[in-house]
Amino acid sequence: MATFKAIHHVSMIVSDLDKSLVFYCKVLGLKVNLARPDMKFNGAWLDINDQQQIHLLQIDNPDSIHRPIHGGRDRHTAFITEDLARIEDKLKKSETIYTKSQSGRTALFCRDPDGNTLEIIEYDK
Repeated sequence: MATFKAIHHVSMIVSDLDKSLVFYCKVLGLKVNLARPDMKFNGAWLDINDQQQIHLLQIDNPDSIHRPIHGGRDRHTAFITEDLARIEDKLKKSETIYTKSQSGRTALFCRDPDGNTLEIIEYDK
C-alpha cells in the first residue's frame, strides 16, 4: 500500500505564460514561487500552500482532442476551498466560463486559458 501524504504539485501545459499568470494569480489568487530553477523552457511555480504547487509549463501542447463542455467529464485537477462563492465571484468578474457540479456538491469546474480543467470544491469551514 502506498504511503502518500499529499500531492506535491500538478503540472499544467500552457501556451502563454503571462496570460496564464493573470488567471492563476489575479483571478484565483495564487502566488509565484521564485525558487523555480532556470530550465530550458518558460514556466512558473505557483504556491497553493507551503507544501503544494501548480507548475505551469509553457511548451507545445501534445493534446489534439476536443474537450467536453462540462469539465467534470474531462481529466481535471481538484482543489479545496473554504469560500467557493468568493472564487465564483472572481470567475464571473474575469468572464471565465464555469459550470456547477452536476452531482449536487458545492463545487464548480472551470478552465484556464489553455483549456486545463480545474474543479474547485468547498468543504465545511
